[in-house]
Amino acid sequence: MTSLVQPVRVFIDPVEGTPAAVEARRWVWPLLILALCVSASGTLFSLRWDATPDVIRELQASGEMATISEADLTDKIQTTTRKALVGGIAKGVFVMPMVALLLAAILWVVSWLFDRPAHFEQLMSVAALALLPIALYHAVLTLCIAAQHTLSVARVAQLVPSHLGAFLGTLSPKMARVASTVDFFNLWSTGLLGLGFAAATGMPRGRALILALVLYVMFAGVLMVGLPGAEMAGGGR
Repeated sequence: MTSLVQPVRVFIDPVEGTPAAVEARRWVWPLLILALCVSASGTLFSLRWDATPDVIRELQASGEMATISEADLTDKIQTTTRKALVGGIAKGVFVMPMVALLLAAILWVVSWLFDRPAHFEQLMSVAALALLPIALYHAVLTLCIAAQHTLSVARVAQLVPSHLGAFLGTLSPKMARVASTVDFFNLWSTGLLGLGFAAATGMPRGRALILALVLYVMFAGVLMVGLPGAEMAGGGR
């Protein structure tokens, strides 16, 4: 029971609960909670998603709509829905644990660079605990999706408005991507990452929090702003 209570305490008392969970190397339950919540939101979305408008829009953009038969269109819609179901489950069961493992590896490299050695299992605990706010986001998203009869991809992105862009109205695509980086759950995760890294390596908390923020800025700049912008520019050529 203690192995479950300690990770949950991170939500209530992160300053004291995070170091305690890191020192006890609690990473199994946080990963299970993360996998369950992400899989639940992905699965329920696939069951509520009306894929027809999105599939038709994609076919129209590619020029295939004029040549596809009604039976083929129905098959494509069903296939797309099934892919969404499998993808939603796979994201929780496989992708998120791999993300935690990759994050732990990055933290190990950072600890080596700063000459603050730490046991890898502790760093794995830091990564898993830091992703708990993401699990909470998906738990809230699951409840919101459950209250809907049908959903579109655009609609599901608006169900839990947790980033700055959701409150600023109409923005240019570039500014919308920048505003999306100021996200409550992501910043919460960043704070837990800093507290956990300080506990695992003995680094002062203030310095560890700044380091975690720098890592998040680098992550957001590349994956949330840079790559989507490059894809949009490539699609426009």
